[in-house]
Amino acid sequence: MDVTFEDVKEQKLEERAPVGDEKKYDFAGFWMRFWAYLLDLIVIVSINGIIVNPIFLLFDLSKTSFIFSPNQIIGAVIFFSYFVLMTKYFGQTLGKMVFGLRVISLNRETLTWSDVLFRELIGRYISNKIWIGYVIVAFTRKKQGLHDLFTDTTVIHEGR
Repeated sequence: MDVTFEDVKEQKLEERAPVGDEKKYDFAGFWMRFWAYLLDLIVIVSINGIIVNPIFLLFDLSKTSFIFSPNQIIGAVIFFSYFVLMTKYFGQTLGKMVFGLRVISLNRETLTWSDVLFRELIGRYISNKIWIGYVIVAFTRKKQGLHDLFTDTTVIHEGR
């Protein structure tokens, strides 16, 4: 009999489950999420520094009279694309993988595109502008940031 990763994962969740109908999760707190986010920022800055910036310098595209340079626009696209695609396809970014964290929906089995897009684009944009959106993770019962509250998602410890 072959045992898959999904079987083990379901068994672990069932072991911690029911208090009523709600599954019991080990929610990731502020500091774990902070370090994972910091690692993600290092990855994004590295991508921009190793790939994007040299291309713009090579073709002399960094000079512009617009409010936003093409370099800044591409950097923003990479930033948001990284979070959207990693969260949708893996349920976690590289930073979350390193720290054993995963984004889950509190309503459904899997994250939908609307969950991910709203959480990572709109929610993260608002949280970046109003930094308190991240800090409230420390004070909510399910350790949700503002962007999690919008979509009813949270971040859990994967292997506990």
